[in-house]
Amino acid sequence: MLTHNGTDTITTDRLILRKFEYSDDDSMLRNWIADEKIQSMYSEPVYSTKEEVKELLDKYIGSYERPDYYRWAVIEKASGECIGQIAYFLVDSKNHFAEIEYCIGAEFQCRGYATEATKAVIAFGFDRINLHKVQICTKTINKPSRRVIEKCGFTYEGTLRDYFFMNGEYVGRHYFSILREEYEDKK
Repeated sequence: MLTHNGTDTITTDRLILRKFEYSDDDSMLRNWIADEKIQSMYSEPVYSTKEEVKELLDKYIGSYERPDYYRWAVIEKASGECIGQIAYFLVDSKNHFAEIEYCIGAEFQCRGYATEATKAVIAFGFDRINLHKVQICTKTINKPSRRVIEKCGFTYEGTLRDYFFMNGEYVGRHYFSILREEYEDKK
Protein backbone atom coordinates (compact mmCIF):
# COMPACT_ATOMS: atom_id res chain seq x y z
CA MET A 1 0.00 0.00 0.00
CA LEU A 2 1.29 3.45 -0.88
CA THR A 3 1.78 6.22 1.66
CA HIS A 4 0.75 9.43 -0.07
CA ASN A 5 2.07 12.52 1.64
CA GLY A 6 2.17 15.04 -1.18
CA THR A 7 4.97 17.21 -2.45
CA ASP A 8 7.32 17.66 0.48
CA THR A 9 10.55 19.65 0.13
CA ILE A 10 13.66 17.66 -0.77
CA THR A 11 17.14 19.12 -0.30
CA THR A 12 20.22 17.82 -2.12
CA ASP A 13 23.80 19.10 -2.20
CA ARG A 14 23.09 21.78 -4.80
CA LEU A 15 19.30 21.84 -5.18
CA ILE A 16 16.08 22.47 -3.33
CA LEU A 17 13.09 20.61 -4.74
CA ARG A 18 9.96 22.30 -3.44
CA LYS A 19 6.39 23.19 -4.34
CA PHE A 20 6.02 25.80 -7.04
CA GLU A 21 5.25 29.35 -5.92
CA TYR A 22 3.78 32.21 -7.93
CA SER A 23 7.05 34.10 -7.46
CA ASP A 24 8.79 31.44 -9.63
CA ASP A 25 7.20 32.87 -12.78
CA ASP A 26 10.10 35.11 -13.86
CA SER A 27 12.80 32.47 -13.45
CA MET A 28 10.59 29.86 -15.13
CA LEU A 29 10.21 32.14 -18.15
CA ARG A 30 13.89 33.07 -18.15
CA ASN A 31 15.29 29.56 -17.69
CA TRP A 32 13.08 26.93 -19.33
CA ILE A 33 9.34 27.20 -19.81
CA ALA A 34 9.57 29.62 -22.77
CA ASP A 35 12.28 27.54 -24.51
CA GLU A 36 10.73 25.64 -27.41
CA LYS A 37 13.53 23.05 -27.58
CA ILE A 38 13.36 22.27 -23.86
CA GLN A 39 9.57 22.05 -23.82
CA SER A 40 9.38 19.90 -26.95
CA MET A 41 11.76 17.31 -25.50
CA TYR A 42 9.17 16.42 -22.89
CA SER A 43 6.11 17.18 -25.02
CA GLU A 44 4.93 20.28 -23.19
CA PRO A 45 3.72 23.56 -24.69
CA VAL A 46 5.78 26.73 -24.62
CA TYR A 47 4.59 29.39 -22.16
CA SER A 48 5.75 32.82 -23.21
CA THR A 49 3.81 35.26 -21.03
CA LYS A 50 3.41 35.77 -17.29
CA GLU A 51 -0.34 35.26 -17.73
CA GLU A 52 0.20 31.83 -19.30
CA VAL A 53 2.64 30.85 -16.57
CA LYS A 54 0.19 32.04 -13.89
CA GLU A 55 -2.51 29.77 -15.36
CA LEU A 56 -0.10 26.83 -15.24
CA LEU A 57 0.94 27.72 -11.69
CA ASP A 58 -2.76 27.91 -10.70
CA LYS A 59 -3.04 24.28 -11.84
CA TYR A 60 0.16 23.14 -10.09
CA ILE A 61 -0.48 25.01 -6.85
CA GLY A 62 -4.14 24.02 -6.74
CA SER A 63 -3.18 20.36 -7.13
CA TYR A 64 -0.93 20.41 -4.04
CA GLU A 65 -4.08 19.83 -1.98
CA ARG A 66 -4.10 16.23 -3.25
CA PRO A 67 -1.90 13.87 -1.22
CA ASP A 68 -1.01 11.88 -4.37
CA TYR A 69 0.27 14.92 -6.31
CA TYR A 70 4.06 15.21 -6.66
CA ARG A 71 5.54 18.12 -8.63
CA TRP A 72 8.65 20.02 -7.61
CA ALA A 73 10.25 23.25 -8.73
CA VAL A 74 13.98 22.61 -9.14
CA ILE A 75 15.76 25.47 -7.38
CA GLU A 76 19.51 25.96 -7.72
CA LYS A 77 20.75 26.80 -4.21
CA ALA A 78 23.59 29.02 -5.43
CA SER A 79 21.37 31.39 -7.43
CA GLY A 80 17.89 30.80 -6.00
CA GLU A 81 16.68 30.37 -9.59
CA CYS A 82 13.96 27.95 -10.65
CA ILE A 83 16.00 26.04 -13.26
CA GLY A 84 13.42 23.38 -14.13
CA GLN A 85 10.89 20.98 -12.76
CA ILE A 86 10.53 17.31 -11.86
CA ALA A 87 7.40 15.32 -11.10
CA TYR A 88 5.76 11.99 -10.61
CA PHE A 89 3.28 12.93 -13.32
CA LEU A 90 1.72 9.46 -13.32
CA VAL A 91 1.02 7.71 -10.01
CA ASP A 92 -0.66 4.30 -10.09
CA SER A 93 -1.75 3.55 -6.51
CA LYS A 94 -3.31 0.21 -7.42
CA ASN A 95 -0.12 -1.19 -8.98
CA HIS A 96 2.35 0.72 -6.76
CA PHE A 97 4.36 2.53 -9.42
CA ALA A 98 4.94 6.08 -10.59
CA GLU A 99 6.55 7.69 -13.63
CA ILE A 100 8.98 10.60 -13.49
CA GLU A 101 9.24 13.52 -15.89
CA TYR A 102 11.78 16.29 -15.65
CA CYS A 103 13.28 19.22 -17.49
CA ILE A 104 16.24 21.46 -16.77
CA GLY A 105 16.87 24.77 -18.54
CA ALA A 106 19.51 24.78 -21.28
CA GLU A 107 21.89 27.06 -19.36
CA PHE A 108 21.89 24.60 -16.46
CA GLN A 109 22.29 21.36 -18.41
CA CYS A 110 25.43 19.20 -18.37
CA ARG A 111 26.08 20.03 -14.71
CA GLY A 112 24.49 16.92 -13.19
CA TYR A 113 21.39 18.73 -11.93
CA ALA A 114 18.93 16.41 -13.69
CA THR A 115 20.71 13.36 -12.27
CA GLU A 116 20.81 14.87 -8.77
CA ALA A 117 17.11 15.77 -8.83
CA THR A 118 16.07 12.42 -10.32
CA LYS A 119 18.01 10.40 -7.74
CA ALA A 120 16.37 12.44 -4.96
CA VAL A 121 12.88 11.88 -6.37
CA ILE A 122 13.56 8.15 -6.81
CA ALA A 123 14.58 7.94 -3.14
CA PHE A 124 11.47 9.90 -2.14
CA GLY A 125 9.31 7.48 -4.12
CA PHE A 126 10.72 4.34 -2.54
CA ASP A 127 11.42 5.64 0.97
CA ARG A 128 8.44 7.96 1.52
CA ILE A 129 5.67 6.80 -0.85
CA ASN A 130 6.55 3.09 -0.66
CA LEU A 131 6.57 2.53 -4.42
CA HIS A 132 7.42 -0.87 -5.86
CA LYS A 133 8.59 0.52 -9.23
CA VAL A 134 9.63 3.87 -10.67
CA GLN A 135 9.56 4.27 -14.41
CA ILE A 136 10.81 6.95 -16.76
CA CYS A 137 10.89 7.45 -20.49
CA THR A 138 12.66 9.60 -23.04
CA LYS A 139 12.42 10.29 -26.71
CA THR A 140 14.85 8.24 -28.79
CA ILE A 141 16.43 11.48 -30.03
CA ASN A 142 17.15 12.77 -26.50
CA LYS A 143 20.56 11.21 -25.83
CA PRO A 144 21.45 13.52 -22.89
CA SER A 145 18.29 12.42 -21.08
CA ARG A 146 19.12 8.78 -21.69
CA ARG A 147 22.52 9.34 -20.04
CA VAL A 148 20.79 10.83 -16.98
CA ILE A 149 18.44 7.83 -16.81
CA GLU A 150 21.34 5.36 -17.03
CA LYS A 151 23.30 7.22 -14.31
CA CYS A 152 20.27 6.86 -12.05
CA GLY A 153 20.34 3.06 -12.32
CA PHE A 154 17.27 2.44 -14.44
CA THR A 155 16.94 -0.70 -16.58
CA TYR A 156 15.94 -0.37 -20.23
CA GLU A 157 12.57 -2.05 -20.82
CA GLY A 158 11.82 -1.34 -24.45
CA THR A 159 10.94 1.16 -27.14
CA LEU A 160 7.55 2.25 -28.38
CA ARG A 161 8.33 2.85 -32.02
CA ASP A 162 7.06 5.96 -33.84
CA TYR A 163 5.32 7.18 -30.69
CA PHE A 164 5.64 10.93 -31.31
CA PHE A 165 5.23 12.94 -34.52
CA MET A 166 7.65 15.86 -34.29
CA ASN A 167 8.77 18.29 -36.97
CA GLY A 168 7.45 16.12 -39.77
CA GLU A 169 8.93 12.81 -38.58
CA TYR A 170 8.18 10.02 -36.15
CA VAL A 171 10.23 9.59 -33.00
CA GLY A 172 10.24 6.59 -30.67
CA ARG A 173 9.92 6.48 -26.89
CA HIS A 174 12.39 4.52 -24.72
CA TYR A 175 11.04 3.11 -21.44
CA PHE A 176 13.14 2.38 -18.35
CA SER A 177 12.36 1.32 -14.79
CA ILE A 178 13.93 0.59 -11.44
CA LEU A 179 12.38 -1.79 -8.92
CA ARG A 180 12.48 -1.39 -5.15
CA GLU A 181 14.94 -4.28 -4.67
CA GLU A 182 17.28 -2.81 -7.30
CA TYR A 183 17.14 0.54 -5.55
CA GLU A 184 17.81 -1.09 -2.16
CA ASP A 185 20.81 -2.99 -3.61
CA LYS A 186 22.36 0.28 -4.87
CA LYS A 187 21.94 2.20 -1.59
